[in-house]
Amino acid sequence: MGFLNWIRVQWDRAAALAAAVVGVIALLLGWVGVSGQAYVAKQLPYIVSGALFGIFMAGIAAVLWLSADLRDEWRELRGIRLALRDGGAGHSAALADPASMEMASEIPTGYEHTQYGDLS
Repeated sequence: MGFLNWIRVQWDRAAALAAAVVGVIALLLGWVGVSGQAYVAKQLPYIVSGALFGIFMAGIAAVLWLSADLRDEWRELRGIRLALRDGGAGHSAALADPASMEMASEIPTGYEHTQYGDLS
């Protein structure tokens, strides 16, 4: 899988990494600005701009990464549910290859006819 293909497929993880890098750079620039000033009044702009923005970007990175992990879990659970519903026939490859689950999104979920985990 090439780098551009990985970014296309894992866009949320790529955005999380970018946000984390931007956050670390903002924190470092804020620290450099604060360390060069002796007076607290001159340090406040660096604290407000660098530290708060860096912490905000770290939070964005964490949310994006958790979102990617949840999407992976949902894809795996969907594959398991489809395998259980069909008796395991034909879906063992879908469990091993997450890219093949894109095709499984067209299969009806069956939730409108099931109640609390009934797979029939």
